[in-house]
Amino acid sequence: MSFGLIIIGDEILSGRRQDKHLPKVIELLAARGHSLAWARYIGDDRPLITAALREAFAGADVVFSCGGIGATPDDHTRQCAAAASGRPLALHPQARLLIEERMRDVAAEQGASYEPDRPDNVHRLNMGVFPEGAELIPNPYNKIPGFSLGDVHFVPGFPVMAHPMIEWLLDTRYAGLQPQPHAERALFVKGSMEATLTPLMEALEAGYPHVRVFSLPSVDHPQRGRHIELGVKGEPGEVEQAFAALQAGLNALPGVQFSTE
Repeated sequence: MSFGLIIIGDEILSGRRQDKHLPKVIELLAARGHSLAWARYIGDDRPLITAALREAFAGADVVFSCGGIGATPDDHTRQCAAAASGRPLALHPQARLLIEERMRDVAAEQGASYEPDRPDNVHRLNMGVFPEGAELIPNPYNKIPGFSLGDVHFVPGFPVMAHPMIEWLLDTRYAGLQPQPHAERALFVKGSMEATLTPLMEALEAGYPHVRVFSLPSVDHPQRGRHIELGVKGEPGEVEQAFAALQAGLNALPGVQFSTE
């Protein structure tokens, strides 16, 4: 089972807000022995969001969708989730109770009485309107829940809310998901170009089917200068064999220098 991430919001694409979801989700997954397979950024565009969610529902990945589940005109994710899943929208009864509880808390904090029929309070209930059959994701920050449809999970765009909610999902719903054994080894190559190293890289991937080779060139590293970080990752046993073969292959190339530090 692979993990994917969808990040929604014009403010990310315009640069008004810096995305904090991608690095945090990578961190949360890595702490549990998992990795992120893919990520997508989408603006506040209903057709694009709906298409991405339709693809997510049709796939087999666990997908976290961050952003757009509020109740302002630029929030479209709940509606798009309904369209993509073919389910009608309805006020979730438990979500309603949680939202009402939050409104009572806010009123108490302000020293005011809770007025359920006040127009702004009635409008806030829209934050609990989800596709029918959705399961709730608890929000420890302010009680306003997110929701899940199968393995596609919807959380707010606010990192302070979204990240604990994603962590909760990983530690409850996916606590029993066994991480795939994974190892990674790399070294630093000088005196060569990627084109020269490509045949060796192709040979390694052909000889070790559970290993992928990666090449990360740098032209202005402050300590190493121009170099290539070359490595292998994948199934631990094959990684060790492939790494030994990588070093042997580099030794056979004239003028190539490499180190593991």
